Amino acid sequence: RLMPELPKFDDKDLKSYGDEEEEFALSPPAALMSILATQELLLENILECIPVGEFAVIQPLSDEFCLVLGYLLTWKLTLAFFKAASSQLRVLYSQYLRRTKSLNKLLYHLFRLMPENPLFSGPTSEVPNKDIKTFFTEELHLDVK
Repeated sequence: RLMPELPKFDDKDLKSYGDEEEEFALSPPAALMSILATQELLLENILECIPVGEFAVIQPLSDEFCLVLGYLLTWKLTLAFFKAASSQLRVLYSQYLRRTKSLNKLLYHLFRLMPENPLFSGPTSEVPNKDIKTFFTEELHLDVK
């Protein structure tokens, strides 16, 4: 709930960034970026021997699973922050992510974490044994009960 409120504080200082000829970058919340930088290092250590295009098998509830989950949830907060920011602030924030290469690292990590064939094991409305069901072919319902 807090992330969409934070860009409002940077809106006040936005005019001072546009006066210079130099290309400026504005960091999203420093605490969030600090955690993200630490998690990037940890994930790089976990995934260093896996090339892009191959996928890592992370066992549920293991230490690695918790680190990966924390990393992805941190990115979810970062994207919520971006969504709430004005387009002018998004440009400054994206410059920061470009300089720190955080978005590149996210893509490298995602392509090493995403399974080649994400099989779907949940209930579907179609007849079983007809086709192999994956998360790309089935509609996912995330109802909380």
